[in-house]
Amino acid sequence: MEKRKMEKIGAETSLLGFGCMRFRTTPEGGIDEKLAERMLDRAIEAGVNYIDTAYPYHGGESETFVGKVLKKYDRSSFYLATKLPLWAVNSLEDVDRIFEEQLKKLQVEYVDFYLMHAISKDRWDHMLSLGVVKRLEELKAEGKIHNLGFSFHDSYEVFEEVLNYRDWDFCQIQLNYMDANTQAGMKGYRLTAEKQIPLVVMEPVKGGTLANFDDAVTARFHAHDPEASMASFALRWVGSLPNVKVVLSGMSTMEQVEDNLKTFGDFKPLSEAEAATIEEVLQIMNSRVKNGCTGCRYCMPCPFGVNIPDTFRLWNTYHKYQNYRMVRRGWEGMEEASKPKNCKKCGKCEKACPQKLNIREDLVKAQEDLDKKEMIF
Repeated sequence: MEKRKMEKIGAETSLLGFGCMRFRTTPEGGIDEKLAERMLDRAIEAGVNYIDTAYPYHGGESETFVGKVLKKYDRSSFYLATKLPLWAVNSLEDVDRIFEEQLKKLQVEYVDFYLMHAISKDRWDHMLSLGVVKRLEELKAEGKIHNLGFSFHDSYEVFEEVLNYRDWDFCQIQLNYMDANTQAGMKGYRLTAEKQIPLVVMEPVKGGTLANFDDAVTARFHAHDPEASMASFALRWVGSLPNVKVVLSGMSTMEQVEDNLKTFGDFKPLSEAEAATIEEVLQIMNSRVKNGCTGCRYCMPCPFGVNIPDTFRLWNTYHKYQNYRMVRRGWEGMEEASKPKNCKKCGKCEKACPQKLNIREDLVKAQEDLDKKEMIF
């Protein structure tokens, strides 16, 4: 397993990090714990030592499940990351209450990597007004937090402000070859490298968007390696950046675990020819995708029952592949009550969206496009 040293804090992490946000679920909606435990065990056995969860993942179940699984491992053998849900913090008492709840759910006495979750300008200003950063620094001084950082969803200008506020132990941004100029992006990456702040990357495969392509695009990648998955090229693009110390992958199946272990077990940075192919693919895909939804589900639940992430996943897939057959089962199998035609344009989703998408406008377009049931050429 490829390892990366975080010289700043003296940690050595697996380049592949296990993101615990996208476990397969049961028909009742809970985590498929037997499968998820096998997946975690397999990853840890192969050398993955960075496990990332958060307070809201899987409706609050992820931390409890992860804590139960990790309890069987020596505490010093893994790095555990979780996050403070900033949207639920309105006082320092909230910080203490939530943090203690997380320690209890995770069954640990300390957290290796603790993040202020999904920072935006408004949330950052609110946290500063409450003195949250200082309180987290106090928890670090007490030994309950070993490394303090933040995850980020806003513009580069806001990222620069936050990164320069204090000497962070690490930080986490969304980065993939489709989003090199979105949010913090590559400009943000270069700033972390300049300041020598270790970087953790989320959404390296853009919510699965970069894992499946039409035959023409797939052939471009397979010209380099006919056995490689499309996801592996996206992961290697991120992992080829020297200051990226952990690449998070939210794995849902054992097949995804095995494929990622193959990619990072014998990690090879992208060649110049592979990088050139990605540039070609970028031109193709940028001309097709309708919006930048990553399926993070921060917009959910919709007060009127609209399944926003699934709608956009189908809509984007429809246009990327230019073939209705690619989404027919998903669209026609979606409950009518979950379709975008039920949107009442209240705007709650847009306030919560990390990508700042025009969700209400796009839902109208998605309904119209998918209802046409046409091939697109």
